Amino acid sequence: MKKFALAAVAAASMAAGVAQAYTVGTYTNGVVVPNVIHNGAANTTAVGLINRSGGTVPVFWTFFDQNSGHKADGCFGMTQNQYRGFNWAESSGLALENERGYLVFSLGTNVNPTVLTVDTVCRAPGADTPRASGGALSANAFFVDLAGRTVAYTPVIDGPLAYAAGANLSTLGEDSLLSAAGAATFAARSSAPTFTMRYFMDNQAGGNDTRITVWSTGDQRGTHTVNMFDNAQNRRSVNFVLAESELAWFDPETIPGRPAAFLDGFLEWNLNVPASSLPTGVTQADTLRLTGGSVMTYSTIIAPAFGAVQTLLGAHQ
Repeated sequence: MKKFALAAVAAASMAAGVAQAYTVGTYTNGVVVPNVIHNGAANTTAVGLINRSGGTVPVFWTFFDQNSGHKADGCFGMTQNQYRGFNWAESSGLALENERGYLVFSLGTNVNPTVLTVDTVCRAPGADTPRASGGALSANAFFVDLAGRTVAYTPVIDGPLAYAAGANLSTLGEDSLLSAAGAATFAARSSAPTFTMRYFMDNQAGGNDTRITVWSTGDQRGTHTVNMFDNAQNRRSVNFVLAESELAWFDPETIPGRPAAFLDGFLEWNLNVPASSLPTGVTQADTLRLTGGSVMTYSTIIAPAFGAVQTLLGAHQ
């Protein structure tokens, strides 16, 4: 997902509205669960899906690692009005414990809705063609930690999902998904929004901690220079590194140069990465800073006083 068909991205952006908010809780042709991991049944990501497409449909899923490397995939059928749970620990297969990544669920094409069943719809000819219109799939997700006795909300990014020409849902690769309209979607760097990402911490291990998730359809790797604000409007310019190309999960408490008193506030990020800070092999022409795409951010805050993990969406404007 590092290269974009800019016309498709622009069309998705216009369809979703200019400077649109994140879109969640709607029915569309597919969804993205942007941060997925498991370490067995006691620590796993769970997804719930509902089909309102008017009949039996094939639902293809693909798990990508943090650099959009294809790791696993599958398909299951869903009937009209069916709810289905998807437990990542049960569905992932072998050797994916503690592998962080993201899931894409996509509606395929049912070429014979009056005959095919949940057991046969995934194997029908043409089922693996992305469904461009008429699909109605919704999802929600959470991460469960039985030992910590907590459940954390995981935002789900709605579609419509736009795919590269000729994409096959059974063999999706890093360049297949062009955009997810439920994220902040923009056609070029000049129209990219500015994101604000919340943090809450206490400079102590095991106390108040924050992890920030950044998911995108473009190569986001590099050193990002941002403004950091505390809750008294004090500002400091700092840097953070996004080490992975399309799903980053980082700790703002480790940012070098952060004032010790900056414990509650936000980072202001406008995707500005100079060429000199990009990793070896990455050019500015490859990056989402110049080429556009879809981006979503959120913060996961662990605070003993809360008694549970909190999820805060990153705002954008």
